[in-house]
Amino acid sequence: MNHLEGLNDAQKNAVLTTAGPLLVLAGAGSGKTRVITHRIINLILEGTSPEKILAVTFTNKAAKEMRERVTHLLHTFTGTMRAGIDSSPTVTTFHALGVRMLREDHEVFGLRKQFTIYDRSDSTSAIKKALTRAGFDPKQFEPRKMLSIISRAKGDAVPQSEFAGDAKTYPDRVAGDVWKHYEDILREEHALDFDDLLAKTLSMLKSHPSILEKYRMRYTHVHIDEYQDTNRVQYEIARLIVGDKANLCVVGDVDQNIYSWRGADIKNILQFERHFPEAKIIMLEENYRSTQTIIEASNDIIEKNFNRPPKKVFTNNHVGEKILLYAAMGGQEEAEYVALTAKDLVKNDVSPSEIAVLFRTNFQSRALEEAFINYDVPYQMLGTKFFERKEIKNILSFLRYALNPSSTNDLVRIINTPPRGIGKVTLLKVVEGRTAELPAKTREKVDSFNRLVEEIATFAGEHPVHETLTFIMRHTGIEEGYKHDGEEGLERLENIRELVSLGTKYHEEEPLVAIEHLLEDAALGSDQDELKEKEEFDAVRLMTIHSAKGLEFPYVFITGLEEGLFPHERLGDERIDNEEERRLFYVALTRAKKKIFLSYAHIRTIFGSQRINSPSSFLSDIRSDLIESENPTESGYERTVYLD
Repeated sequence: MNHLEGLNDAQKNAVLTTAGPLLVLAGAGSGKTRVITHRIINLILEGTSPEKILAVTFTNKAAKEMRERVTHLLHTFTGTMRAGIDSSPTVTTFHALGVRMLREDHEVFGLRKQFTIYDRSDSTSAIKKALTRAGFDPKQFEPRKMLSIISRAKGDAVPQSEFAGDAKTYPDRVAGDVWKHYEDILREEHALDFDDLLAKTLSMLKSHPSILEKYRMRYTHVHIDEYQDTNRVQYEIARLIVGDKANLCVVGDVDQNIYSWRGADIKNILQFERHFPEAKIIMLEENYRSTQTIIEASNDIIEKNFNRPPKKVFTNNHVGEKILLYAAMGGQEEAEYVALTAKDLVKNDVSPSEIAVLFRTNFQSRALEEAFINYDVPYQMLGTKFFERKEIKNILSFLRYALNPSSTNDLVRIINTPPRGIGKVTLLKVVEGRTAELPAKTREKVDSFNRLVEEIATFAGEHPVHETLTFIMRHTGIEEGYKHDGEEGLERLENIRELVSLGTKYHEEEPLVAIEHLLEDAALGSDQDELKEKEEFDAVRLMTIHSAKGLEFPYVFITGLEEGLFPHERLGDERIDNEEERRLFYVALTRAKKKIFLSYAHIRTIFGSQRINSPSSFLSDIRSDLIESENPTESGYERTVYLD
């Protein structure tokens, strides 16, 4: 069997182009992951050592799926052809790659190897401290806003000193000052935040030529998926690693650039030829996922954008059903229509997990959840990550603090969890290293806690990570506490036991390495990872359109198609915002394989007041012959008569 079998001409061209810079402009559902995985196999068959191949994507879920496909193809096409074939390419996310590099060369920044990775809430707490240290009132300057400003600057590869020196507005000047204190706190805690995982990696590669050369020797062929989502730091890291040889293959779709609000720079893909003058460009335009109706509708939408290279996606799939459009009187009626229509699909032998309900903003989920509950339709809401649950964070904080005693943030979380009679005054003295000033009874409580942490650290170094998690659950008193905390306590205990089960997947690794990987996965997890953890839970998926990127479902509902909601009203340049909103709608449409249901409400309650809406301008961009209006019918709630 040939490894090129089943590929179309454009895909083969991309797979066989193995030297120099290559840009693959891939339409939705055009088999871009297939191109990357088969290109990796082709490189190996041509003689490249697997360990010299790097492939980077954006979510743990995407990286895991790509790894599995590469492993399967390796077994299928290489067998025992070459010595050393048991080694594997590195397939990872940008942030996990940064963690790997920073742990390997942690001394560069004076960090512990087991440095702590701050999540958003950890960073927000640290920003509050930094505001106070800088002499500002955290109530006057919203910590999340300060963190957002700093995060954007880090993503743009702007160092603190440069940002502070160039700050023009008062909020930016405050952020520049706060940033300096924030960095001090991170250094004291032996911690990095999410953005540091890339910013520090770039800094290390730029300022240490020997380290850069090491990675250039290690990775001679680099692949980047979803290239349209890269920011300035990610682009510069990739450019440094590939060096002058520029054996770089990037795959992306300008039409799916929907993350400019968090730093994604569309210029990285639009200006690829300028960055790499020798670049070859290949277009993947055949869609294998959706019906002709869906593809024609999505083309109608995206062709209205100006800031894109010309590309016409097509499919040889069947025409398929028309798109259904439902106009509800109010938001509640729209939600009931969605729930009841999903229920009808399930009655007609559609699996609930084949159905997705997408919305533009999180507030829309409340009415939808209520309707799904009322009509007894099983659903799963993406949004609350498993690792962000209080009980999970508590267990992981014990683990992190045991390995990194400098992590004051974790100390504050766990020293009185469960309650040990250690109050705020005592905690402050512990943090400041003034334990000797404590009364004897109080000092004994603190000493007992410290002994517990030492026991955890010792146990963790000698046992598999799932056994360590069980040890923490039992010896800290968390298990016993939740057993006597009613239904909620038992549910939290079940979540912790699920964490223990998750820990078994690292059982083949050395204990401390396993812990590092578990903590990395916890820190770098995304909403989509929840789908994989609950894949046996057959339920309709409810999620924002941003969360749906990269996923696909036979049946897709897109709700809230009203002017001001979708396209969403935002501050800033209207044309740029409108182009990104159009790309977002394009992404929503192209998630569907078989059928799309569109809906909007004439009246919707937003921020406590009713708003009369006009249908989204996007609806008039789709040719009328592709859409079929669905009139309201008797469905268990009051019939509405429209006078349009």
